Amino acid sequence: MLRGLRGPLWPLLLLLLLPPPGTWGHGSRARPKEGAEEAGEAGSWPAFQGLRERLRAAGALCRRYWALFSCRVWPDGCRQDEEAPARPLGLEADLRVRLHGQHLARELVLTAARGYLELPRPDKALALSFHGWSGTGKNFVARMLAENLYRDGLRSDCVKVFIATLHFPHHKYVDLYQEQLASQIRKTQEHCHQTLFILDEAEKLHPGLLEALRPHLERQAPENPRAKSPRTIFLFLSNLGGNIINEVVLNLLKAGWSREEIGMEHLEPQLQAEIVESTDSGFGHSCLVKENLIDFFIPFLPLEYRHVRLCARDAFLSQELLYTEEALDEVAKMMVYVPKEEQLFSSQGCKSVSQRINYFLP
Repeated sequence: MLRGLRGPLWPLLLLLLLPPPGTWGHGSRARPKEGAEEAGEAGSWPAFQGLRERLRAAGALCRRYWALFSCRVWPDGCRQDEEAPARPLGLEADLRVRLHGQHLARELVLTAARGYLELPRPDKALALSFHGWSGTGKNFVARMLAENLYRDGLRSDCVKVFIATLHFPHHKYVDLYQEQLASQIRKTQEHCHQTLFILDEAEKLHPGLLEALRPHLERQAPENPRAKSPRTIFLFLSNLGGNIINEVVLNLLKAGWSREEIGMEHLEPQLQAEIVESTDSGFGHSCLVKENLIDFFIPFLPLEYRHVRLCARDAFLSQELLYTEEALDEVAKMMVYVPKEEQLFSSQGCKSVSQRINYFLP
């Protein structure tokens, strides 16, 4: 049987011959110290992170060639849809290692996604609404979720991204947009057993478009108990509520609380009140909010200097560039910090950090 393997399948065999990752180098001595990534410590961590990225790439390559291999050996059981969803085994590690300063978002997203994907027959789409300032990680988490659910991440045919001002810019065409949005959702669900819809700038969506989403977010009674239920996740990304989140966090920090002690009980009442009472957006007055069709409102906290340094470190590593602690400080100092007196929070979060490291290229 193996004699007939040709073309791109040979890398699978090479990957299968590699020793287990835990046997490389000096084993556990290469692991970073607990919490080292949040403290910004140097040492073995950059090397570990670089190795981790290479292992991630090797794992993705191995999965792709295994899919090709299994399709040739067991063609009857092979899905022709190359975007068949994968189990989000790496989501917890990604959120822990790559997402900085967002302990609430990390816990809520992981709990909600894992609980939903483990349901044998979900009768409702999972709807998560991300709120916070620009650059705090909302799009980043959406991308991580896509990468862990689908082999091609955001490029998957089972993932659709809508940006309010780009895809639905003119209110006079809202009827046409409603038809287009409903058609996209329906066709994607017909093609995929598991779908992900990301609606960016959700606070700018026309109320008519939010109303058009109602049938897709309401609880459904299964027509055929034996039919396989499609799984659908909606992510709403919004700057709405960012100011009240920052205000609550600032007051708690001034009162002596540590960032990691801040819980949902401190933020949820004020955030939901801000969303509902906002006069600049129809999002809080929509059926999605009033009828409790959104499962979780997830706050993204403002990022501090130490978090910007970690984002800079990740940007250097992603481009396989060497860096110094002084370079990380220089990048972090380029950002503007607010409020004016405390200068505690980066006004842009980690946005534009990856572009700023260009100043340090040889």
